[in-house]
Parts: sequence; structure tokens; C-alpha cells
Amino acid sequence: MADDIHGWSEELARDPSSLVFLQLGEALRRQGQLEVALKIALRGLERHPRHAEAHDLVARIAVDRRDFARAVEEWETVLRISPSHLGAMKGLGYISFQQGRFNDAERFLNEASAGGAGTDVDAALETVRRSSGSIPVPRVGDDPAPDPQRLFADILLDAGQTALLLDANGYVMGGLYLDGDGNDLGQEIGAQLSGISDEVVRATRHLDIGEWRSILFETHAAVVAMAPAADGSLLVVAASKATPLGLLRRLLDRCAQRAAEWLGAGGSR
Repeated sequence: MADDIHGWSEELARDPSSLVFLQLGEALRRQGQLEVALKIALRGLERHPRHAEAHDLVARIAVDRRDFARAVEEWETVLRISPSHLGAMKGLGYISFQQGRFNDAERFLNEASAGGAGTDVDAALETVRRSSGSIPVPRVGDDPAPDPQRLFADILLDAGQTALLLDANGYVMGGLYLDGDGNDLGQEIGAQLSGISDEVVRATRHLDIGEWRSILFETHAAVVAMAPAADGSLLVVAASKATPLGLLRRLLDRCAQRAAEWLGAGGSR
């Protein structure tokens, strides 16, 4: 990736009107260099003001910078230029959902789904409908009993989000932890995290900062949140690096509530 960024930077220096700014800006965005990525995207946009992908790039960078108003403005511009742009529909659906505008979210995601956006959009659309009340959410304890692997399925909005409930020994009680290829790494993750709650408790006692409630951190591939649950169990929620930390915390809170209900109803037996 570093070689690619170097090569694209050199090409853009030779030809400031080159569309290579799209690849360069996206690569920098993925590396978390948001201010540099934004500067490059805006310079490209000045030279190509009617280029839908340039506006889309600025919108995605704006989401990473938590500037949702700018993201909405840019994606609306994308749809004026290219009415069938799936990325803009998905982006506007995502922001509408987070802002509680479920009708708008459903409309944008419906359009994206009709355009062939894929199963992740269909899953997101189901989540929006459940959140808006148009599809009833199965309650813990209803028959048939929920599949433990799908314990958090209606809470997570897109395919990049995953949640896992581990017992005190690191064994998976509910949820999934999927990698980019769709493989369930739950057992491996559980083994790696076995005993981490005890380590956190010891650390907080040593620092005299009270009981721990949650931890959020970033890795090279994802943002991750963890929280303690009943009987020494551990909740792990992960999402793509583009996910705002505020959204990750809300996902953690909702998954924690679901885990508490499920454990209280005897779901771990």
C-alpha cells in the first residue's frame, strides 16, 4: 500500500488533473490520514466538480471525520449527478438510520437493494424495519428459541459489524465473529480473550478507578468495543474502521442489553 500511495502521489504531482486522486484519497482514508485525504479529495473536486466518485470520496471522508452534515450534502450531490449511485444510497440510508429518520433510511436502502447492492443492504434494511416497528422484533424467550449465533443479528446494521458473547472461560455462548471472507472466528477470538476480564479488573483496582464498564480501541483492521456481562462473561463488538466511535458505543449498549435479557432468560443453558 505504501508503494501504491507513493506512486499515486507522484502521478498526481506530474498531472494535477489526473483522476488518480480518487485512489490516493481512498488509500489515505483507509489509513486514517483523514486531513490529508480530505485535502487531496477537495483539490480533485475543484478540477472535477461534476465527478460523482469525487463527491462520494469527500462524503466517506466526512463520515470518518464525524461531519455527517457534509456527508449528506455530498451524497445528495452524487445522486443529482448519478441517480443510481449505490454508494450514495447506502450512505444516506446509514446516516438516516443513525439519526432516527427510519422512513428516509428505508427509502434509500430500498432503492439500493433494488439496484442490486447486495445482501448486506438487505440485512440493513431488515434492521431499519425492525427499529421502526414495521417488523416486530422477536423477544427473548419467544418460541421458537432464538439461534444463539443470531443473538445480535437484528441489531447490527451492516456486514462489517459483528458481536460475540463469551463465557468466563472464553467459550462462545452467542453471536458470531466473522472475518472479511465470512468465516466465523468466534472460537479463536474467545481463546485469545480468555481471562482478559480478570486482567482488566486487576488493572482497574490497581489504578483505583472503579469498576470497568467498557473499553473501546482501534486495530489495523477494525474498531472494537468490549464490556463485562453477567457471571463473568464478556461482550465483544467489532466494526470497520470507518465506523464512528459513537455508533460503536451505541451498538455495544444495545448488544449488552440483548445479552442481559438472553442470559436472564436462561439462554446460556
